[in-house]
Amino acid sequence: MMDDETRYEAVSSRDARFDGEFFFAVTTTGIYCRPSCPAVTPKRANVRFFPSAAAAQAAGFRACRRCRPDAVPGSAAWNVRADLVGRAMRFIGDGVVDREGVGGLARRLGYSARQVQRQLTAELGAGPVALARARRAHTARVLLQTTSLPVTELAFAAGFASIRQFNDTIREIYAGTPSELRAAARRPRAAAGTCPSPSGIPLRLAYRGPYAAAEIFDFLQVRVVPGVEEMRGTRGDRSYRRTLRLAYGSGIAEVDEDGDGRPRRRPRAGLVCPAARGTDGGWLECRLRLTDLRDLSTAVQRLRRLFDLDADPYAVAERLGADPRLGPLVAERPGLRSPGTVDPEELAVRTVLGGPPERAAELVRSYGKPLDVADGGLTHLFPAPGELTGADVGEPVRALCRALADGAVLLDAGADRGAAERALAALPGVGPRAAAYIRMRGLGDPDVGTRTGTEPGAGAGTAVCVEDAWRPWGAYALHYLWSAGLVPSGEMPGQGNVRLGSVCG
Repeated sequence: MMDDETRYEAVSSRDARFDGEFFFAVTTTGIYCRPSCPAVTPKRANVRFFPSAAAAQAAGFRACRRCRPDAVPGSAAWNVRADLVGRAMRFIGDGVVDREGVGGLARRLGYSARQVQRQLTAELGAGPVALARARRAHTARVLLQTTSLPVTELAFAAGFASIRQFNDTIREIYAGTPSELRAAARRPRAAAGTCPSPSGIPLRLAYRGPYAAAEIFDFLQVRVVPGVEEMRGTRGDRSYRRTLRLAYGSGIAEVDEDGDGRPRRRPRAGLVCPAARGTDGGWLECRLRLTDLRDLSTAVQRLRRLFDLDADPYAVAERLGADPRLGPLVAERPGLRSPGTVDPEELAVRTVLGGPPERAAELVRSYGKPLDVADGGLTHLFPAPGELTGADVGEPVRALCRALADGAVLLDAGADRGAAERALAALPGVGPRAAAYIRMRGLGDPDVGTRTGTEPGAGAGTAVCVEDAWRPWGAYALHYLWSAGLVPSGEMPGQGNVRLGSVCG
């Protein structure tokens, strides 16, 4: 826990490790910033601190044009926490409030709308509407600065209910009109009314600290399912590409490997602060092509989960680096992440199906929805669970798909991780190993497996074994062991019989 004096020290030293963990505002200018903002450090008496950008906006502060505080990585706390606030933040990031309103968010959480509002406001200084509004504003700014879409179309694509609401929000948060934001990007513009370029909307996915990109791309490459995924290029200069099933349509994402922890191309104006470069942070370059631009922020959030970009590598290194067995592995591979997924249901099906990726590719060819136009090796969307309940596959896969389709097992962004793991493990042919793996990657749990055999419903047969000293970073410990070859990387759920953490003891 940090007090305000410690936060001010972080601001004074422009410490990018805390970007996204808190924000500070300057009362004399009416502007809020990220801790690493390169501007002159304000006097302590003129500084206020906020737990979220939405809280700073609600207090009447505008976003800094120099450091772009809305472009920082998200707080790592939402990956760790399993309480109401943590689950709510994951749901909001996935666009639930925009699509279903506060009532829909409350129903998914199992609480009243009033209780959700009270809890979020008490801890983050803003309720779900304000938090979703900040998210929409960021999406709108990205679209303004990376596309030449007409403002009317862009406003609704960002999730705003009206042009007036859109204009008022942009003026309030960015202290300028939409046209001024677009002009400030200083990018060549196509003729008015054109859509994003054929290569897609260009984005930079920011992260904090060191990032072991090569290991993450290695991990994904050996699991590529032809038809829905492909990897282009050679190690150090690869592009991971895949199709996306989203709420309003489909998409294709392409993310570039960043081999040295620094951007390989000239930065695009306005999307990330120069102070975020180097060992204190960087970004992965990304391009998104969407059939419906309303899916933009959800697609970005899902890619962030896949590449684990909101992690706190400093906290992971501090805890795991102190362990005599893991310490050398942490030093050798700084910034190793725990990859997630863009679609937890797809991951669950692939895990239970087992075998090499070609088995899943056969499923895709037989039951996946073809793209209107194939793009290189990308030809299909992975089939939804409802499309596989009668498929010619083993009963474990059909049972899983029935449970996913009828809601008996919930794997959405803010799902109760413990309940999901227990429900998965109870299905015929799934078991504790696969359930723990799905919890780790599908639900992004960094603490998976650290309560071996003691979690309600897990039973003594659970296969995950991680020491308490590694909490809450058990998943990262497993990835360090896998990456070092202490547990063969091929021996994972879906690729053979393995006991996660078989090196424990």
